[in-house]
Amino acid sequence: MNPNLYNIDNYGAAPNSDTLSTEAIAAAIEAASVAGGGTVYIPAGIYHTGAIRLQSNIELHVSAGAVLSFSTDPAHYPPVRSRWEGVDQHVHASCIYGEQLHNVSITGSGRMEGNGEAWWELFRNRREQLQYPRPKLISFDHCTRITIRDVQLRNSPSWTVNPICCEMVTVDNITIHNPADSPNTDGINPESCRNVHISNCHIDVGDDCITIKSGTEDTPNRVPCENVTVVNCTMMHGHGGVVIGSEMSGDIRNVTISNCVFKQTDRGIRLKSRRGRGGIVEDIRISNIVMEDVICPFIMNLYYFCGPRGKDKYVWDKNPYSITEETPCFRRIHFAHITARRVHAAAGFLYGLAEQYVSEVTFSDIDISMAENAVPGRPAMMAGIEDMNNRGFYLGNVRDVRFNRVTIENHEGPAFYIENGEDVEVIDCRSRRTKREEQLVERVTMQPSAESETPASFG
Repeated sequence: MNPNLYNIDNYGAAPNSDTLSTEAIAAAIEAASVAGGGTVYIPAGIYHTGAIRLQSNIELHVSAGAVLSFSTDPAHYPPVRSRWEGVDQHVHASCIYGEQLHNVSITGSGRMEGNGEAWWELFRNRREQLQYPRPKLISFDHCTRITIRDVQLRNSPSWTVNPICCEMVTVDNITIHNPADSPNTDGINPESCRNVHISNCHIDVGDDCITIKSGTEDTPNRVPCENVTVVNCTMMHGHGGVVIGSEMSGDIRNVTISNCVFKQTDRGIRLKSRRGRGGIVEDIRISNIVMEDVICPFIMNLYYFCGPRGKDKYVWDKNPYSITEETPCFRRIHFAHITARRVHAAAGFLYGLAEQYVSEVTFSDIDISMAENAVPGRPAMMAGIEDMNNRGFYLGNVRDVRFNRVTIENHEGPAFYIENGEDVEVIDCRSRRTKREEQLVERVTMQPSAESETPASFG
């Protein structure tokens, strides 16, 4: 018998019953911690539990056939100080939670069942009854050497995996499934973390599949999210495949995304922010991606209006403002070897601020085919954007952008519409099978009215 293995049944857990095993699991974790560390073992069976708080040097192993089924009673998730949508505040403790820990693992091919339906209904219909924001399924704050491997995660109450201000985070070979209509059930959201490795995961959720964040302007400590790799993942449904922002006030840098498949993810690669957030997104490399049945494969939007104060004129006004620490910036972002099929709204949408252009962007070896019978939609959440379909790349307020060997099929209007573009090059690109003879590139210069009081309209 392994002396470092702590079977929760030996501490009073009650499998296959309605009795909560929260205290038994906590006792096994404490026994392992007192001994200097070890594996807390969840054997086959269904175990009902409230929030589980881990300790350093602990591996929580959920064995094949085991289910951790989490309570829907808010009283079983005591409040802790953490972040919710990028803002420091009290929240319900996550189903599995830890802070200021090191060397912690969650492993095994068993399942964690968040029973999110009850939480989603509270959010939809009786939001005021929740004193604090909903639990996440797994969240760690200010921890080092975190590993999540092989487990199945289902029906999270809100975000599914959310490390915050952590270092050396590995998420490998996990499966996440939340219904497509479940609110705010993002898959994996590293937030203000350093050295993050996400690989070999299948993610099918009701919001963004993977989102990289670093807090909002309302977070006093600006901590960057940097050195992030995403590789060999499949993404289904949700609002985006891999999303950066809109909480990016602490900066996001040094990100690579490669060898992934996105299917019906609304948007593909999506960067979003707005005035007031500040922060810089830079040095992003995306390659070897296949997308299918998306609204728009590529979005960079610095007029994103969702969230607090998002409808203020300061956010939507197309006139230039002074550049300050509140001005966000997207730069040095590179796409290569990407195929997108059955695209509905637009091949791409890049729109910088009037005072801070999106800059230093390249697209190389890109093949995009617009959908037959496309469903009109908005490529980005931005004031003045109307539903569109079968459009090419739509660029506004951009500088130093290169398109090289980009093919767009079955589009209407120009393949590249460039509004207020500086040093934009279109090299060896082509249209294919357009509905009528279309020009490849259209360039215009727009001058917002100094007296404008309403959002500009984009057809």
